[in-house]
Parts: sequence; structure tokens; C-alpha cells
Amino acid sequence: MAKEGPTEPFKRALTTAMKTMSEEPELNVTYGTEAPGLRGLRARLPMPSRHLPPEEVARVRGVSDSYALRLAHHDDKTSIKLQPKGGEALQIFDALEQARCEAIGATQMEGTAHNLAAALQQKFHERGYEKITSRDEAPLSEALAMIVREKLTGEAPPPAAEKLVAQWRQLVEDKAGGSLDNLHDLLDDQTGFARATRDLLRDLDMGEELGEDSGEDSGDNDDQEGQSEETSDDSQSGEAEQPEGASADQVEYSEGEGEEGDEQTVEVDADDMPMEGEAEDDESEGQQPWRPNNFGEDKNQAAYKIFTQAYDETIEAEELCDIEELTRLRQYLDQQLQQMQGVVSRLANKLQRRLQAQQNRSWEFDLEEGMLDTARLTRVVTDPMQPLSFKTERDTDFRDTVVTLLLDNSGSMRGRPITVAAMCADILARTLERCGVKVEILGFTTRAWKGGQSRERWLAEGKPAQPGRLNDIRHIVYKSADSPWRRARRNLGLMMREGLLKENIDGEALIWAHNRLLGRPEQRRILMVISDGAPVDDSTLSVNAGNYLEKHLRSVIEQIETLSPVELIAIGIGHDVTRYYRRAVTIVDAEQLGGALTEKLAELFEDESQMRAGQLKARGQSPKKAKGRASAKALKAFR
Repeated sequence: MAKEGPTEPFKRALTTAMKTMSEEPELNVTYGTEAPGLRGLRARLPMPSRHLPPEEVARVRGVSDSYALRLAHHDDKTSIKLQPKGGEALQIFDALEQARCEAIGATQMEGTAHNLAAALQQKFHERGYEKITSRDEAPLSEALAMIVREKLTGEAPPPAAEKLVAQWRQLVEDKAGGSLDNLHDLLDDQTGFARATRDLLRDLDMGEELGEDSGEDSGDNDDQEGQSEETSDDSQSGEAEQPEGASADQVEYSEGEGEEGDEQTVEVDADDMPMEGEAEDDESEGQQPWRPNNFGEDKNQAAYKIFTQAYDETIEAEELCDIEELTRLRQYLDQQLQQMQGVVSRLANKLQRRLQAQQNRSWEFDLEEGMLDTARLTRVVTDPMQPLSFKTERDTDFRDTVVTLLLDNSGSMRGRPITVAAMCADILARTLERCGVKVEILGFTTRAWKGGQSRERWLAEGKPAQPGRLNDIRHIVYKSADSPWRRARRNLGLMMREGLLKENIDGEALIWAHNRLLGRPEQRRILMVISDGAPVDDSTLSVNAGNYLEKHLRSVIEQIETLSPVELIAIGIGHDVTRYYRRAVTIVDAEQLGGALTEKLAELFEDESQMRAGQLKARGQSPKKAKGRASAKALKAFR
């Protein structure tokens, strides 16, 4: 009989708690490495890791409680009648409705309040709101949700959201203080709360986005409701659509199967930036379980879009340069690498030791079933009453791995930074390949300065307002994961070519590289970005907000870091990228590669179970007993 995994008791307890809280015994709860979400009576939660660290337990429980409370206290029909017609007002409306649902649970159950607070703290911390300095970096919908949460529950915003709220609190209270005070008495009345929210939006000068209050109409509403129900039912079996009235902290994801074999469903989860739904051109990537660029079909979102993708290209490095020039450029790069030969050897040796240590196998003996232990057969000969002895190989935590190196090929990287980036890629590719880890090397830039053909088309069409991204992007494949380094090494010289480096749209490049990784069969997937951390495209920024590309980049990073099975890390070349990425390191010159990259890569490939065992041993605790206590503590709240 197969042994039960260490996370199974936790998952069972969480599923039971969610069904009880939502009062939906037919709720189907699954766990997977894909994006968590809620659709009808189907919920997918993040797959907990084997060790159940406290911060991960808090996040999973917070997500579970949030979904359960929405199921218990939210009605889609009511929301459809009263929601604004679109824009920022709709984002705020949905965010406040979600805050209302969560406030009901938080005021009734102390444990639930703790779970939700922990999840919110982690969410805002990972979005970098602790570092914001202006309103441009502070989404009004999220700030208002925290202000309303404080009014409804009496709880102050999580520490990570304090700066977010501070940017908007005075303005909101000056303009809409009376409407805010009215919300508390309407906590259990969704219709009344929605009408009060509309009043609040009028106070904030968003009355033009409200549209008609369809809740006041009595004529054809019944027919419209019936049509809405039919549409909702049809969408369950067709292509994924975001259900009306879904919270602002939800976006749509495509259907697929998780790595763990659990049933996967069409799900929703958080973000605030859509992209046009036409981003399906590159079908070579295969069917992806989670595509963060599918934001455009979410009518609740209006922050990021693409004017046209007709002139975008994904191209192999060999197609951009002839062989003779590539060979000459590679020779130049080799000259820069001569002084780094010692670094390559030391890095490779250190990583090999780390990886080999994780691949050690061990056996368990004297078992009642398994593989016959022939070494102990002599006991049966000497004493026929002795039972046969069996053995089994102990599971290992080591997983096969693929690493994608995504290189910023923008003009701001020209000179020493792009040389260092190419050297990084060369060193890492050789090193990881020696360790048996597959490596893919990608680059991103634009095809032209100042917008290219996309801008020409925009001008020809009469300069429509808010065109979104307005340039022709170029994504370059220097080395595919299945191609050996010796065949692709020459391609890295392309980065030394004059005229290649133009402008950079980092968010879409991350989506592209991330989706390629999701199509890989390896169990562990790592995305390493080498960049100066500054997305810039003059054409796009000339017709959009100044933080348009940066906001999109932050959103995509947050999605990948919190919801995707892909591990994300960044290396800043001469610029601090820690303001964007949670796991990042900055280097100034190639001389720093030996120390910085060795430590960061060693950290990535460190066996978590060995790290935790070492920490417990240092405190004089038994890892097994500590793990048992942690599991018991995690489950105690559900009993």
C-alpha cells in the first residue's frame, strides 16, 4: 500500500474547512502547480510543498478562506445589475465587494481574520508596495479596498500596504468620507453595499464610468437575467470567460492539467493589467496551462493592451546575421572571456558538488514488502522462523531541471553591460550543461526605434486613442533548451553586433520566456533574467502613461513569483533590479561574477530539506519531530 504524502492531511483539512465555510458540500477543490482560482463550484488552490513552511501555509489558507467567503456571501446577479460599465470604477467596485465578503468572515471568525491578513501581507509584500513613493505606483482600487477593510473590521492595513494606503487616504477621506462611513452598516446587504459603493465612486469623480443603475429597472430585467444565466452555463463547457461580478483580484487562466495529476479547471486569480487576446500567434509553444498575457479578455481590466502584433517576430539568432560575421563577433567575445576561465572552472565545480549531493540515493531495510534483500537471506537459512527481509530505495527530492536565461538586448545595455550579459550567458550555459541541467538562452528587444511599422499603422488609422504597446517587438532564440552549448555558442556573439540593441518591453518578454518554460517536461523550471531593470519604449510611452511599461512589468513579475511553478531570479547589470524582483542580485563588472553568481546559483539549487534539517539541528531539534509539530500546528485551526 502506497504511503500517504506528508501534505495529504493538510489538504483534506483545508478542503473540509472550505466546504464548511462556503456552505457548499458539492464544492470541488483541487490542488495544482498552476494558478489558483475559483470558477463556479470549482476551486483550485496552490499545491503545498512537502515541508509546509509557515508562510506557505498562511498563503494557502488565506486564499482558501477568501474563495470560501466569496461563495458564501456574493451573488453574481446582484453584482451584474449594479456594477459600473467599465474602467477604473469597475476595478474599484469589484475590489470593494471582495473586501466586503472577506470582512464578513473576518468579523465572525478570529482564525479567518488571521489567515486573510497573512495572505494580504504576503501579497502586498511581493508586489513591492513597501517601496512605493508616489500615487503612480499605488493602485487606487487596492488602496480603497484596504481603507474599506479597515472601516468594516477595524483592522489596520497590513504593514506591507501602509505606504499604498497612505498615498490615497487623505484624498479619499476628504472627498468620500461620508460614503465610507455608510458602508459599515451595509456589511450583510450586498445590494445596499453596491449602491453605497456607487455613491462613493461619484464622490471620487468617477460618475461618468458608472453607467445606468440597472438594478432600478423593472421591465426586461427578468429576461436579461435568464440570458445571463444561460450564457454563464454555456461558458462552463466552452472557452474560459471571466464570470460577471468576479473580484478585481481575479484574472482568467486557460484550462489544463497540473503536474500532480489532479483535476484542473478554468480558474481566475489576481492582477490589474490585461493584454489583447490576440497574443496567440506563437503556437509553437504548445498548450500552456497558465498564460499571464491572456489579460485582454478580462473586461474588468483596461491598463495594458497591444495595438497590433502583426509586425512582431520570434527569430533564431542565425537568421539575423551571416555565419562569417557571427564567427567574427564570437571571437571578440572569446577575447573578453579569456580572463574568466578560472571563474568557469570554480563555478562549475561548486555547482556539480551541490547537485551531486542532492542525487545521493539511500535504502530502507527490514521492510515487509519491496525488493528482496538478498544480503539478509542468511538469517532465514540459520533460523527458518525468521521472515524474509525486503528493502526499498528512498525517494529523493532532486528533480530534473531546465534554466532559461532571458537577456535584455536594449540600447541601454550597449557597451560594457551587454558584454557582461553575454559573458554571463556563456559561463552559465557551459556550467549548467556540465551539471546535467538544460539551458535555454533568449533575448528581447524591438525591431525598430520609435515604433517601427506598428506606429506607422497607428498614424495611418488616424491615431486612435490609448493604443497600448506601440512598437514591433523582437524575441531572439540564441540557444534552445535541447540544443547543446557547442552548437549554439557562436550565436552569443550576435549580442556584440552594432545596431541589434534597440528598445525593450520587459513584461511581454517575461511572458514569452515563461510560456516556453511551461511547455517543457522538466519538473523544475527556472527563469533567470539578465537586465538593467528599466523597460523603455519611446513610441509606447509617448501615447501612454509614463509608468505604462513598468506597471506591466511589475504585474507580470508578481504573477510569476506568486502563482507560477516557474522560479524567477534576476541579475542586474549595473542597475539595482531588486525593486522589481524578489530574488535578485546586482553586479557591476565581470570581476564580480565569481562570487555573486556562484552564491545565487548555489542558493537556487540548494536542497530545501537539507537546509531546514541543518537549521533545526543547530537549534538542537529533531527534523522529524519538528516537522510533525509543524504539521500538527498547521492542522489545529481546522479541528
